[in-house]
Amino acid sequence: MTSQTTVDTTGPGDKASSAPSAPPQATGLRGHPWFTLITVAVGVMMVALDGTIVAIANPAIQKDLGATFAQVQWITNGYFLALAVSLITAGKLGDRFGHRQTFLIGVVGFAASSGAIGLSDSIALVVTFRVFQGLFGALLMPAALGLLRATFPADKLNMAIGIWGMVIGASTAGGPILGGVLVERVSWQSVFFINVPVGVLALVLGVWILLDHRAENAPRSFDLLGIALLSAAMFCLVWALIKAPDWGWGAGRTWLFVVASVVGFALFAFWETRVKEPLIPLGLFRSVPLSAGVVLMVLMAIAFMGGLFFVTFYLQNVHGMGPIDAGLHLLPLTGMMIVGSPLAGAMITKLGPRVPLAGGMAATAIAMYGMSTLDSDTGSGVMSLWFALLGLGLAPVMVGATEVIVGNAPMELSGVAGGLQQAAMQIGGSLGTAVLGAVMASKVDSDLPGNWKDAGLPALTPDQLDKASEAVQVGVPPVAPGTPAEVAAKITGVAHDTFISGMSLASLVAAGVAVVAVLVAFLTKRGENAEAGAGAAHI
Repeated sequence: MTSQTTVDTTGPGDKASSAPSAPPQATGLRGHPWFTLITVAVGVMMVALDGTIVAIANPAIQKDLGATFAQVQWITNGYFLALAVSLITAGKLGDRFGHRQTFLIGVVGFAASSGAIGLSDSIALVVTFRVFQGLFGALLMPAALGLLRATFPADKLNMAIGIWGMVIGASTAGGPILGGVLVERVSWQSVFFINVPVGVLALVLGVWILLDHRAENAPRSFDLLGIALLSAAMFCLVWALIKAPDWGWGAGRTWLFVVASVVGFALFAFWETRVKEPLIPLGLFRSVPLSAGVVLMVLMAIAFMGGLFFVTFYLQNVHGMGPIDAGLHLLPLTGMMIVGSPLAGAMITKLGPRVPLAGGMAATAIAMYGMSTLDSDTGSGVMSLWFALLGLGLAPVMVGATEVIVGNAPMELSGVAGGLQQAAMQIGGSLGTAVLGAVMASKVDSDLPGNWKDAGLPALTPDQLDKASEAVQVGVPPVAPGTPAEVAAKITGVAHDTFISGMSLASLVAAGVAVVAVLVAFLTKRGENAEAGAGAAHI
C-alpha cells in the first residue's frame, strides 16, 4: 500500500511542512467527504453538460454569426481537441500542485470562458474561447477524481464514484433537453451564460469545503519533453479521427496523421523510460486491471457515444421530433443512469468490479442490438425499453472502470489516473463517432442507388448522388424545392429506409464492440492501492 502524507494548504496561515506528517482530520464542512462530492459534482456538471448542450445551439450560432458549416464544426472540434490533448498533463498538474488548486482554477477558467463565448460577436472568438473551455475543463475533471480518491475511504469510494458518474451521465444526456429549452425560449448565448452562476457556486463551495491532500512522494518536477511528445501524439490521433470523415479513411492525409501519432506515442514511451520523473510511469501499465480498465473505458465510449450520435438524428430527422421532444425521449436512458450509478457503486463495493462490469457491457450489447431493430414506425414504448436498458448497462461500467483505473494507481498518481480515465473516454467517443460514422456512410453509399432505382425515382448524376448520400447519412430526405408531393413522399421513404439500414449496421458493430468489452471486464479487479481518505472519520 502506498504511503501517504496529506498536507492542508487551505487554511489561513497554514504552511506545508517539508517533513512527513500525519494526515489532518477534516473539521466541520471543510474536507467532509460528502460535501466534497457535492462540490466537485457541481464543477464536473458544467463540463459534461457542455459536451452535448452546445450541439443544439450550433444552428442558431451559424445563423446569427453568418458562419459556414466547417466553422460551426470547429465549435465542437476545438473544444474536444483541447480537452482530449490536455487531460493527462492536467492530471499531472493536480498531482504536483494539489487537486484543490487545480480544480478551482479549472472552475474559474471554464466559467469565464463560457461567459466570453456568450459575449462574442464572431465565430472566430467563439471557437477561440471554446478551446479555452476545453483546456480549463481538462484541469477540472481529473482533479475532481483526485479529490474523491483522497477524501473517501476505500469502502465508500465506489459509492462516491457512482454518484460522480451519475452526474456525468445525467448532464451528458440532459444537455440536449436543456439546450433545446434555452435556445428556443431565450437565446444561443444563454447556453454558455448558464455556466457562469454554476461556476460561481462551484468556486464558493470549493473555497469553503475542499481540503487539499497531497501524497508524500508526489512529483516535484515536470517532464516537459514527455508532455510535448504526448500532446503531439494525442493531437495527431484526435485530428485524424476528426478529419477522417471529410478526408476519407483511405486518404493519404488521414494516414499521415495516424502514422505521426504512432511515432509520437513510441517516442513518448521511449523517453518515459529515460527521464527521472516521467509524466506517466510506464510501470503503471504493468497493472493488468488498470490497463483493462482503460481499454474498457475506450470500448464503452465507442459503443455509447457512437450509438447515441445516430439516435439523435433518428429521433429528429426520421421521427420529426424537435430538440426538446427528442431529449425527452432519451429520459429513460438518463433516468436509468441516474438510478443505476449509485446502485452500481454499492454492488461493486460488495461483489468487486468483474461481474457488474461484465453484466453492464452485456446489457449494453443487448441494448445496441435492440436499437438495430428500430425503424421509422417504431413506437416510443419500444424505443424507451432499449434506451433504458442501455442506461442500465452503462451505469456500472462508468463507475466500475473509473474505480479500477483510479484505485489501481498509486495515490501520488491519482491525477494522472483520472486524466487517463477521461482521455480514454474522449478518445473512445471520438473513435465511436468516426468509425461508426464510416460504417453508416459506407452502408448508405452502397444501398442508396439501388433503393432510389427500385422506388422508380429519376436517375441522379454522380454529383447529385453524392449530395443526396450526405443528406441521407443524417436522415434528411434530399427533397428539392418544388418537388411534387407524391415524388417527395417516395424520396422521404427511400431516405429514411436507407438511413435506418445504415444505423442498424452501425448499432450491430457497436454491439460487437460491447461483446469484446465483456471479455475485457473479466481482467479487472478491485483497486490494489485504494486507501482511506483523510475524511474517513466523517463517513
